[in-house]
Amino acid sequence: MFFVQKKSPLKLTSLALSSALVLTGCVGEQTTPGDDTASDTKQVTVFGVMIGEQQEKIEAALAPFTEETGIEVVYEGTDTFATTLPIRVDSGNPPDLAMFPQPGLMADFAREGRLVPLTEFMSLEDLQAAYDESWIQLGSVENVPYGVWYRASVKSLVWYNPQQFAANGYEIPTTWDEMLALSDRLVSEGKTPWCIGMESGDSTGWVGTDWVEEIMLRTAGPNVYDQWINHEIPFNDPAVENAVNIFGDIVRNEDYVYGGVVSALSTPFGDSIQGLFGEDPNCYLHKQGNFIEAFLPTDINLNEDVDVFPLPQINPEQGLPILVAGDVFAMFNDTPEARQLMEYLASKTPHEVAAGLGGYLSPRQGIDLALYPTDLSRKQAEILGNAEVIRFDASDMMPGAVGTGTFWSGMVDYVGGADAATVLTNIENSWPE
Repeated sequence: MFFVQKKSPLKLTSLALSSALVLTGCVGEQTTPGDDTASDTKQVTVFGVMIGEQQEKIEAALAPFTEETGIEVVYEGTDTFATTLPIRVDSGNPPDLAMFPQPGLMADFAREGRLVPLTEFMSLEDLQAAYDESWIQLGSVENVPYGVWYRASVKSLVWYNPQQFAANGYEIPTTWDEMLALSDRLVSEGKTPWCIGMESGDSTGWVGTDWVEEIMLRTAGPNVYDQWINHEIPFNDPAVENAVNIFGDIVRNEDYVYGGVVSALSTPFGDSIQGLFGEDPNCYLHKQGNFIEAFLPTDINLNEDVDVFPLPQINPEQGLPILVAGDVFAMFNDTPEARQLMEYLASKTPHEVAAGLGGYLSPRQGIDLALYPTDLSRKQAEILGNAEVIRFDASDMMPGAVGTGTFWSGMVDYVGGADAATVLTNIENSWPE
């Protein structure tokens, strides 16, 4: 279960290094009633989206910073980040650092002059040594870098059961046509190729938007994709309609999807991957990001029972793009302590600690794949590292009324049978003036 921990000094849990535990113990022993030392402790406040187990892991990743510098990190996790942070900033009480779950909100604060550019205290050369140019640009506003990326999510993954593939002689497809040919073969054998689940409570529809974004990158390419995000082309542009219809060739094909359209719309996104397993699987392919690992059956061996391959290319001219999401740190208050923490976050140390704890992929260059605890996570990290093109989830970059509003609901309407052109025109008309 996830929970929101109230604001408190960084706790060094059992996940942290034992040396950090010793350091904290020593500090505690030196504090006595009436001692003013505690009030003089240097600290950095951090506001982020990680709560529960994920909060424990980020605290472990930050522990070496406190051990090395003596600076206390006060981390506050919340599940209402997008609504709470603007209130705090507008009231004059911003955190020193914030960990944004998408760069769109970070960019809004940067344009308002609320954030400190990284180049005020870090060299561009150091950033380029740490991050691929794609990640630097994703954390930049008008070519000024503001964000240090901490965690990546790879969305362009197709999950499968390697034991079923081996038993039936199925080969991993490397092109879209090969993937469709495999789907057709499965149908001819009386099997169902795909499990798709789009139900996600108030967020239902994002699974469909992910598919369309993937296809846009593979057909229209990254430049048109960027124009689409920025509304430099209309939402009902032929390139977008083409991507939606290619998605429809799979999701609206009753032979392709387990349970058909009704199941695709009603199955919770976290449940659909479970159809890959068992002696007689419900399906053989499932497209979803690396975070779906948390929804796998508990008896699954991550080194033997499940595997992934990158969603194949469609247009060879566009190469093999990878759609990502992630968490990025930016700085509100320009203090020496905040600067030090930002520099630490760009170093290898927190990424190496987090990689070893599992359930995490680093966007930073130079992280040893051997640090990841499973073959599955190592492969995901390798797919990310080998990406020819990286782009962030489009719906997270669009105005909220569209990206997490009409785009989501529009995909539900389309999968349910609405005409693509009508759906896209409705989304276009909803774009804020």
